[in-house]
Amino acid sequence: MNLLRAVLHLLFMAVTVVPWALAVLIAAPFLNSTQVYWMCARWLKLSVDSGTLILGIRNRVLGFENLPTASDAPAVLLLKHQSTWETFCMPALMPHPLAFVFKKELLYVPFFGWAMACMDMIHIDRSKRTKAFSKVVEQGQRLLNKGTWVIMFPEGTRMPRGQKGQYKNGGTRLAIATGAPVIPIAVSSAKCWPSKAFIKQPGVVEFSIGKPIPSQGREPDELMREVETWIEAEMRRIDPSAYPDAKA
Repeated sequence: MNLLRAVLHLLFMAVTVVPWALAVLIAAPFLNSTQVYWMCARWLKLSVDSGTLILGIRNRVLGFENLPTASDAPAVLLLKHQSTWETFCMPALMPHPLAFVFKKELLYVPFFGWAMACMDMIHIDRSKRTKAFSKVVEQGQRLLNKGTWVIMFPEGTRMPRGQKGQYKNGGTRLAIATGAPVIPIAVSSAKCWPSKAFIKQPGVVEFSIGKPIPSQGREPDELMREVETWIEAEMRRIDPSAYPDAKA
């Protein structure tokens, strides 16, 4: 049954992304960046809603009150990364436009990547590390100034359930350079959508949003250690069965 659900959901996304991406490509020259973003975010919400209907995956968001409320309030969101699910869910769940920092190769994915290229986000060449980070700061400052939140995955890649990757300080370096607060977010998506898995399991994915952490006067590594400590402790709270050492 779960295999059939996975196939149906994949077919639904494949069938809907082509006309939606074409509509974005046609409309983008006549819209501003915020309008393009929400046009794309509607397809992501459709994919998430179809995931709930077809796959049986539901979201529960904790700590929504920790998000800034002012329309121009800056924020750098740093998330636990376990699957594709949270990359689809964040634009569907967040009240502000988001700018993902991602490798430029994704722009070449037919239709999906082409629509992403129309959005005001930060795509980098990972082979040019110094230049790439300079671009992140430059573009990140511009986006934060207009009320767009920058979102990054500190571990850099999807991690299997119950495991922890190396937390890199790119997100905290950006926050310190721009003066934006950091908001840590724990996500238990691998319970339902394991890393690189085709078959998904029905269930509840929890998004736990931590309180903003000021970045002024902080050191990147020290600030990232605080982010890492909060996220990993929260992961054990929202998904204790994935961590044998977690205490009740």
